[in-house]
Amino acid sequence: MTKQEKVVVTGGAGFIGSHLVLELLKNNYAVSVVDNLSSGKQANIDLFKNDIEFLNLDINDTNTLTRIFKNARYVFHLAAIPAVPKSIEDPVKTNHANIDGTVSVLIAARDAGVQKVIFTSSASVYGNSIVLPKTEDINPEPLSPYAIQKLTGELYMTAFKRFFNLETVSLRYFNVYGPRQDSNSSYATVIPLFIEAIKNNRGQIIHGDGQMTRDFIYVEDVAKANMLVAESAIGSGEIFNIAGGKPTSINGLFSTIRRVLNVDVQPEYGPARIGDIQDSYADVAKAKNSFGFQAQVTLEEGIRKTAASLSLASKNS
Repeated sequence: MTKQEKVVVTGGAGFIGSHLVLELLKNNYAVSVVDNLSSGKQANIDLFKNDIEFLNLDINDTNTLTRIFKNARYVFHLAAIPAVPKSIEDPVKTNHANIDGTVSVLIAARDAGVQKVIFTSSASVYGNSIVLPKTEDINPEPLSPYAIQKLTGELYMTAFKRFFNLETVSLRYFNVYGPRQDSNSSYATVIPLFIEAIKNNRGQIIHGDGQMTRDFIYVEDVAKANMLVAESAIGSGEIFNIAGGKPTSINGLFSTIRRVLNVDVQPEYGPARIGDIQDSYADVAKAKNSFGFQAQVTLEEGIRKTAASLSLASKNS
């Protein structure tokens, strides 16, 4: 790798994107961040704002995007409206961001001579498939507009490789968690919600009996997966699961957080939510065998780091 080689991260001010930017900087890349801050936050990149080029731009501005992509080797495409409920409330707006925006990124990458586009997809494309663990070759059964949008993005990645020989790869993230994940959002995910509730001695409501399983992965591991696949020879539109590869029940998660925080609080149980799948965890052998990725951070260690970051954020707010 030539030192200070240029890369671009769309959505680089977001939760996952900001961790990826930091990982790229550590590996001596020259990083440009494209983000319109609709869901990303300036605060997420303030720590290293002097080390990056930041462009407040909508990814559907293809002409400007093409100019930004000039001389970039890799484009990491994370920009999206990343919420299932929002996609149900406003499928037109989320289609524009998540499908039209992805096509815009691909056109700009093609026209600018980018070598490879790494696309952030989602395990939501599997939907209610009963196959466990989830392997990349099972038939997708997307349930929400968001899942449909991500699956469509994957198909566009394959198409641009086929028709324009643009190297592409899609990464299906499972349940990503870690510092800078917003616990105050109405779309907040389970780990920051549980940490805040348990820390404040509240019994967070668990929907259903708590036996449902999910596959959690720490955000820094996700950033490393992006780096590894970018620098590999992979680029023919392949799809990879990015996950810990282990099922954790929601009850087990609650108990782990309670143990880490050393707080004796009991969960409250509410009715199961319509549309929630019962079990989801990934087979991660393909990523391990193809580009050497394996999650390193244990759930307990990751929760400890996440809890510490949430405490620091609340002190500074």
